[in-house]
Amino acid sequence: MGRISMAFRLSLCSFAVFLLAACSDITRTHGYVPPEADLEQIVVGVDTKDTVGEVVGRPSTSGILADSGWYYVKSKFVAYGLQERKEVDREVVAISFDGDGVVENIERFGLEQGRVVAISRRVTDSNIKGVSFLRQLFGSFGNFTADQLLN
Repeated sequence: MGRISMAFRLSLCSFAVFLLAACSDITRTHGYVPPEADLEQIVVGVDTKDTVGEVVGRPSTSGILADSGWYYVKSKFVAYGLQERKEVDREVVAISFDGDGVVENIERFGLEQGRVVAISRRVTDSNIKGVSFLRQLFGSFGNFTADQLLN
C-alpha cells in the first residue's frame, strides 16, 4: 500500500511540474535592427549606400518606390503554453537616400499603445519619405504570425 501511495505522489508531483513548465512563456525575436552605436557612425549627408552597407549591413527590406530607403525590422513574439504566438513589439530603422545614394534621413520607429512613434530621428530634410510604407508595416502589427513571414 505504501508503494502505490508513493508512486501516486511522485506521478502527481511530476504532472504539477509539467503544468508549471507549460505555462512559462516562450519569447522569440525575428529580424535585425542595427544598434545605436553602429548608426552613430553613419554621417547624414556624407555616407552613401555602400558605406552604410559596410557599417550596418544591407537590410532584407528596401524602399518600395525607386529604392529610396532601407528598412531594418525586428519583431518580438511571445507564446504562453500552447497558445498561438503573438507579436508584442516591433522596431523599424529607416535609412533614406537622396537621388545620388547619399544618406538623407536616419529614423528609428517603435510602437507605443498601438501607434507608430518616432524614437529617434537624424534628418537633413523635414519631408519624411516612405511614411506610408511604415504605416503599412506597423498597421499589420499582430495580424500575422512568424510562420507567415517565413513563407
